[in-house]
Amino acid sequence: MPQQPSFNQDEYLNMELLRFTTAGSVDDGKSTLIGRMLYDSKSIFEDTFEAVKRSSERRGDENINLALVTDGLKAEREQGITIDVAYRYFATPKRKFIIADTPGHIQYTRNMVTGASTANLALIMIDARNGIVEQTKRHSLIATLLGIPHIVICINKMDLVDYKEEAYEKIRKEYKEFSSKLNIKDVRFIPMSALHGDNIVYRSEHMSWYNGPTLMYLLEHIYIGSDHNLIDARFPVQYIVRPHSDEHHDYRGYAGRLAGGVLRPGDKVVALPSGFSSHIKSIDFAGEKVEQANSPMSVTITLTDNIDISRGDMIVREDNIPDQSQDLDVMVCWMNEKPLQERGKYALIHTTKAARCIIKEVKYKMNINTLSRLTDDKSIGLNDIGRITLRTTEPLLFDSYHRNRNTGSLILIDEVTNVTVGACMILGEVDNI
Repeated sequence: MPQQPSFNQDEYLNMELLRFTTAGSVDDGKSTLIGRMLYDSKSIFEDTFEAVKRSSERRGDENINLALVTDGLKAEREQGITIDVAYRYFATPKRKFIIADTPGHIQYTRNMVTGASTANLALIMIDARNGIVEQTKRHSLIATLLGIPHIVICINKMDLVDYKEEAYEKIRKEYKEFSSKLNIKDVRFIPMSALHGDNIVYRSEHMSWYNGPTLMYLLEHIYIGSDHNLIDARFPVQYIVRPHSDEHHDYRGYAGRLAGGVLRPGDKVVALPSGFSSHIKSIDFAGEKVEQANSPMSVTITLTDNIDISRGDMIVREDNIPDQSQDLDVMVCWMNEKPLQERGKYALIHTTKAARCIIKEVKYKMNINTLSRLTDDKSIGLNDIGRITLRTTEPLLFDSYHRNRNTGSLILIDEVTNVTVGACMILGEVDNI
């Protein structure tokens, strides 16, 4: 078993983090791809590798089944499928990574939404033998709705079509035609064989006609610096810090995670919804004062004035105010067996604010295959995606989802069972979905 790469601790902490998710139909090779990537990049611990080796032998597999690296549940290993979202963490000398391996079955679409909600990049797997299928379209639509900036189409199992360029080009052309209907900013294509490691970490000797990067090279070098909104300063307050100690007798700080933009000491800011203004006195991060806070840092802010600010309020720049309304137009992915109830009442959480709402109207349901709107069938059940309008009990401070994923998203909660039933993306005036 090759040795893992070693890192200096300070270098590791300062490395850029890339979050990516995998998606695709059942048996397209998502888990095998991740297992191969971890193995070839020497990111699997020896005890994990030995456990996978033993499991493969018990199953009677001819080769070491690298899919078992991520399929952690017993039911997953027995059936050879992914059921729940599996997260894996690894690093190379270039970057840190968090992988969300999501299920391929239609009934687990909600799990894909969970895993992809914070991703910078999505790997969408396509079996070279089958081409584009319904789940390819479903996952591409979800990736678009979730505002994932970068999509990599992994055309897998090229070994089963004799590594032919024609098979790759046929799928690439079809997907380009399909994706033209979606708002995909950056899409790349890589032909590969996850089973044999072609174009994963090392270049394939069987596909000399492919001149693009390997998957690992792309993940290490793709630019994600502009993925976060660094224009609109948004600081939802999560907790009020009052130490009540002799050392910090008059300290009053507002703790939270910067949901967008950049804040610095001396900036003039407004506390919403009260509308009172002040200046930033200091910004504390990890026990030290810093001269700048960028999204998505978690910091504590102190102001020059004592303002009544509570959890759920938002600190923003005076000249850059978010939208504020009780009426919201959203796309919802339904995540519960009990269908959405029009005129039904639900609890909601938006950033750090909790409120209640009523479903005013179901506008339409999406047809995943054609991307058309179903206005005659407005029943939204488990894993369905539709457009609805909400009326909240109090105004929310928000941006459209495609402008800011943090302030543009919310979840719906069943008030009786306390179960999360819907994930919503807030639409802006210019959104046409």
